[in-house]
Amino acid sequence: MAFLIRTIDFTASGREIIRDREHDSDTLSIGRAAENDLHLPDLAVEQHHATIEPAQGGQLRAVAAGTLGFTQDGKNVTEAVFAARDGTELGFGSYRLAFSQDEDGPVTVTQTQVNEDASDRDALSGFALASALPSKRVMAWIGLAAILIAFLAIPIHSHLTRDMNVEPDYDGEGQVAMDASWSTGALSLAHHGLEDNCEACHVKPFESVQDETCLTCHESIGDHAAIDRQLTGRGPMSRGDKIQWDIAEYFGKEGPGSCTTCHTEHEGAGRMEPTAQKFCAECHDGMDKRLTDTTLANAADFGTSHPQFKMLIYTALGQDKPERWLLSDDLKEEHGLKFPHDVHLDRSSGVTKMARSLGNKGYGEALVCADCHTPSDGPGGFSPVNMEEDCEACHSLVYDKVGDTFRSLRHGSVDEALADLRAIDRTPRRPITTNRRRPGSIGSASVPGARYPTFGRPRSSLIAVNNALGPDGVCGECHIGTTRNGRADVMPVTIPEYYLVLGRFDHDAHEQEDCTSCHLAEGSANSNDLLMPGIAVCRDCHLGEDSRVAEVPSSCAMCHQYHPPSGNLPADHPTQQDDKVARVSRFGR
Repeated sequence: MAFLIRTIDFTASGREIIRDREHDSDTLSIGRAAENDLHLPDLAVEQHHATIEPAQGGQLRAVAAGTLGFTQDGKNVTEAVFAARDGTELGFGSYRLAFSQDEDGPVTVTQTQVNEDASDRDALSGFALASALPSKRVMAWIGLAAILIAFLAIPIHSHLTRDMNVEPDYDGEGQVAMDASWSTGALSLAHHGLEDNCEACHVKPFESVQDETCLTCHESIGDHAAIDRQLTGRGPMSRGDKIQWDIAEYFGKEGPGSCTTCHTEHEGAGRMEPTAQKFCAECHDGMDKRLTDTTLANAADFGTSHPQFKMLIYTALGQDKPERWLLSDDLKEEHGLKFPHDVHLDRSSGVTKMARSLGNKGYGEALVCADCHTPSDGPGGFSPVNMEEDCEACHSLVYDKVGDTFRSLRHGSVDEALADLRAIDRTPRRPITTNRRRPGSIGSASVPGARYPTFGRPRSSLIAVNNALGPDGVCGECHIGTTRNGRADVMPVTIPEYYLVLGRFDHDAHEQEDCTSCHLAEGSANSNDLLMPGIAVCRDCHLGEDSRVAEVPSSCAMCHQYHPPSGNLPADHPTQQDDKVARVSRFGR
């Protein structure tokens, strides 16, 4: 059996639009759901209201699928059997389905929608809830007034009448009622305690947050540079920017360089969004033309426009303070130590064999960087190398044994070490050499069979002292000797705790890399080699913020801190070379 479904619609002018489609099936599904064969979009019709199926004698049967029935020629029924040739009309809500058939042709189903009679609507309107309520216009004005009172008048009134002498409590609720409805988004994690305390930052209604308000909590923060130099370095505004800032200042927003220029809030929970690269480039791109006295190089993009790094190092023995030098291949560091990295990292060297023989110290088949360099939370990410903890397992300072007690030279003070040497007993004693060879030139292939030296029975204390502090002595093996006030001494060890003063580097974020990927220690035979990677090494992964090919697109804020930690500093060099930056010590402490 086939059906011809004819849909009759009407335009706004009353013209009929007739659409025919064939349905080649024995059954028809009727309902409001779109998947029905006859889709009747009327709320009075169930999702799956009824089904038309064949009956005996070539007739059709209409069966209601749910609790609601339908009409057949005006009568309410839940099931109807009829012959299409005789014609009949089924009613579902406002829709009428007229069935007819000519000879052996398909069953024609004509679908029309009946408009509700105006008199019926008037008769039913008296029973509707709308007859007992004000008109829609009045209800709209009432709703608007309620919104203005609840979300505008009450917050403003409570803000203006609050006690101004009460200090805002970070963890408490504010005095302004219903102000949360004005929030444009969640605060960052750093300010999440102020979610219900808007007046802590927004002191005056309809005015942007002022720098003075920010500094009530962040009072110790320093300016990036002197304000007048910042304005000069930024350069003149374009006409469009000036118009925008004039409008912003009219509504209480402070000018460029204010706290809110960089630190935007209500952007959602989480960390506060870092400052965009564009903000930094506004000043630092071509800054040398505006600040002609600056020593800073121009920078606009880490991948394409950024100077080579400057390292804070000591370039001369006995230097009082470190200096910043542009990183280059011929830059050498003078720290007072003699330490060849290649010997310690060579798998076949005497040093490696010595460490390998000390199985109880946890050394493996070869020394690795982590055997001597210990991670820490300090600015450089590693603790300073300590002689007693990191070196003495191989470089023993034992010079005597009394019973079961070993006597060691005291490290860290030349005077104390000299006192130990002068107190050596002159009586004969058994040498305390061991079977393990000493790392370095002693015990190497050039001096086969060499052992740890013994200070037993020296000719005189003076000779022992001079030998210890000499180039081949126990102290001179690692330290550079000198004289001080006519007495033998060693140069102080001067190693900065952090080389990149104006940038920060997180070793934890690079833990997937090997140390030697950036620090070429395996090929360094000279302790003066500065094993710091240049900008080209960093650019293997890091490029500018807008780079599409970088593994790690990097903005300025990833490595640089806008606010210096020590307050106002010179504009062209916002840092201080003090003990916080470079911790000068003796003997690696």
